[in-house]
Amino acid sequence: MNTSNNRVLSVEEMTAVAERERKEHRRIVFTNGCFDILHVGHLRYLREAARQGDVLVVGVNSDASVRSLGKGDGRPVVPQDERAELVAALEPVDYVVIFDEPDPLETILAVRPDVLVRGADWEEENIIGAKEVKSWGGRVFRARLVDDRSTTDIIEKIRELKQ
Repeated sequence: MNTSNNRVLSVEEMTAVAERERKEHRRIVFTNGCFDILHVGHLRYLREAARQGDVLVVGVNSDASVRSLGKGDGRPVVPQDERAELVAALEPVDYVVIFDEPDPLETILAVRPDVLVRGADWEEENIIGAKEVKSWGGRVFRARLVDDRSTTDIIEKIRELKQ
């Protein structure tokens, strides 16, 4: 079994792995997120994503990328290397790639997944990479979310407890 350390790859390394996996006729699934303060909603989402194919690749926003999204003061709480290592250690995840851009399009184009997964709160026409994945014969899957489970909610609850 791979350790989480050799499952966190650069985009270039992941591109080569994806090519090998495709030659073995394995379906590659891609999803992405910040994964700042892991919670059960993340795990359930990643399990559902993994069921859509054979190899689950998770793009994790870099610290700079998270800050560019306007998630709030002090975000991310957990540094990118630690977030990537934690996500890679989760049982449904095969590989993790950290991306520095505000969105994962460049990573999606490099990995060329067969299935692109995002949360059901996203309309398909607004999912970054959906058009491109469909253009090479892939599909988009909108995974259901766990109600009342988000990193932002956890941070808010902690802030309330501190007062």
